[in-house]
Amino acid sequence: MAAVEPAQIGQFELEVELRASPEKAWRALTEEIDKWWLPDFRATGEGSVVRLETRAGGSLVEETPDGNELVWYTVQMVTPGSRLYLVGHAAADWGGPNVSMLKIALAPQGKGSVLTISDSIVGRINDAQLEGIADGWKALFGKGFADYVAAMST
Repeated sequence: MAAVEPAQIGQFELEVELRASPEKAWRALTEEIDKWWLPDFRATGEGSVVRLETRAGGSLVEETPDGNELVWYTVQMVTPGSRLYLVGHAAADWGGPNVSMLKIALAPQGKGSVLTISDSIVGRINDAQLEGIADGWKALFGKGFADYVAAMST
């Protein structure tokens, strides 16, 4: 019989200052996600498309023309223009099983806005995995998304 491991909780938060209004940043976040989603984060294969259905019960999905699909997250709640609450599941193949509860928030700040990413993970998680998740969010949102939004604003 396999050993039973106790569930762990990991938490991470990131703030990214953006040179765009919350309205422009929200549009980029929700409607233009495929344009800034980094190649290293495309899990279904070459030529995949990432889309986000911004409604409760909607999905953050990646799919390829030949039918490979991955549901990254399911949308739990949307406050248009300012907040998304998402729930995602990681299988054992990806370091799980665990559940990620992700909050993405946008708020005005000066002439731009600030993006806050808050991720709480419950299940099989350790310090090395949490560090990898943190590095991933920093790359995806602190680089991919922030660079895309900055280019939009110039």
